[in-house]
Amino acid sequence: MKKLVTKMAMTAIAVMSVATSFAQNNLGADCGCPTVSSRPTVLLSTLATSGGANDGELTATNTILNCATTYILDKKIYVPSGKSLTIAPGTVIKGRFRTTADSATALTVMRGGRIVANGTPGCQIVFTAEADPMDGSYALSNKGMWGGVCIAGKASNNLTLAANGPFQAGVGDGKICVANGLGTFEGFASSNSRDQFGANLTAGESFDDDDNSGILSYVSIRHAGAILQVGGELNGLSLGSVGRGTTIDHIEIISCADDAMEFWGGTVNVKNFATLFGNDDMFDWDDGYRGNSQFIFGLKTADTLAASVDADNGFEMDADDQKSNLTPRSHPVIYNVTMIGSGKKVLTSDNSGIAAIEAKELTEGEIYNSVFANFRYGMNVIKTLGTRTGTSEAYHNWSSANGNGSNSLKVKCNAFVGCTKDFAIDKNGTGAVATADTAQFYTTDLNTTSASLPGFTYLWSQNYTTNAVATKFDAIPNPALTISGGCAAAPANGFFTPVTYKGAFASSGKNWLSDWTYAQLLNVTTGLQPCPTDLNTDGVTNNVDFLILLGQFNQSCN
Repeated sequence: MKKLVTKMAMTAIAVMSVATSFAQNNLGADCGCPTVSSRPTVLLSTLATSGGANDGELTATNTILNCATTYILDKKIYVPSGKSLTIAPGTVIKGRFRTTADSATALTVMRGGRIVANGTPGCQIVFTAEADPMDGSYALSNKGMWGGVCIAGKASNNLTLAANGPFQAGVGDGKICVANGLGTFEGFASSNSRDQFGANLTAGESFDDDDNSGILSYVSIRHAGAILQVGGELNGLSLGSVGRGTTIDHIEIISCADDAMEFWGGTVNVKNFATLFGNDDMFDWDDGYRGNSQFIFGLKTADTLAASVDADNGFEMDADDQKSNLTPRSHPVIYNVTMIGSGKKVLTSDNSGIAAIEAKELTEGEIYNSVFANFRYGMNVIKTLGTRTGTSEAYHNWSSANGNGSNSLKVKCNAFVGCTKDFAIDKNGTGAVATADTAQFYTTDLNTTSASLPGFTYLWSQNYTTNAVATKFDAIPNPALTISGGCAAAPANGFFTPVTYKGAFASSGKNWLSDWTYAQLLNVTTGLQPCPTDLNTDGVTNNVDFLILLGQFNQSCN
């Protein structure tokens, strides 16, 4: 019987391997889509008014993209106010590479516009580079091959002309304010109203924290992140003042040249988000972002990026770039994160910390029940005021003993694994931290430190040209890190899912990445793979799996 089960498992692995080899080209088969290689292409600019050589606005009241066609994002394409873009499950949109920064292609949903990209586990929606053949061979080292996806909403931010502006063409680094309450996405070369987010308070507009810009669900964004200027880059997914009426869940961002996901103000919530092989920060907020997030997984590039100019933080956390004490301050609430760093140690021009948690610019926020591994710093918090007005920095929002007692920055009940230094102030290297601060980080806030965890492997290696994996990682501690003592599960408030473990994944059963992400198809991990005999990935091996296996006999695998 044992031999029979073993043979069945080996056959199942072979079946799964065959399925993996064509799964991307066969994207959308579960919902009746043709193979990707057989789909004709259409330029998105043909569905838009011409705004010149580099951009255009969609003309239909509701532009519908279907999976029978591959769409080429050949310009900056805008979804105007009052109009919608609907993308059917299984659809592929490919961004065209442009050689000049100002012509980088991007899809932007304007204030008052809507995107409905509602994919499914079997029929995810993919944004990728035009050169990607969608067969798994496109090198992970291809980053910044097109711009990315930008969504502009009307929710609150803390931008004011007096403190942040005015907007300066060709200048990044937070110079994004156009009017009080109104900003422009970083990197765009003009104050074009189509690239603006928030509300023009000076002109009598009002913020709407419940603003609804649509749905992004089961969406994979790959090889994006064009750098338009120093300090001004497009991210995989850029969210400017996006409201909590917008749905963002099951998002994957692969090989991004800049931040995977960045927020400028807004209140939008995010659930089930993964980012792999990106150059810069995994999750970046600024200008008063105040949403909720749960189940985040991040993996840095494990190659020779020791001297990279990119920041390489897990979370980069700001309240405002201009050191002006503006309100509302950024204050997101986050549970159940697993982030694995590259082990990078060298600080270069854009390195604000090389930290799992880089807390600066007077940020607030809360991070609980998470696992951070292989970063130079677990948490680096800025204390020195520098040119900031007032008497507080992010450290003072965190510290009980030496700060102002507000405790509006909370980092509690997290596990830090294999970090060079778990806790630092002002990037203090291996220097000493005050006893009271150390006591708060470990004893009061119940954070833990270890060199390793059972079942958890954070060192891996991969060829980013061939995509071949030499050593796999395992992102799931086993046994699970359970919540105990003074730690508590996420609240049952209608958004969060209360779970009893730390990190992004349960130690058993089906996980939220196992049946839809490109990360799974790349086969980079051991711990996230479903059981080899669980062919339909429903978390159990039973007669349904046997019937699937039986149906594969005498099939050609060519």
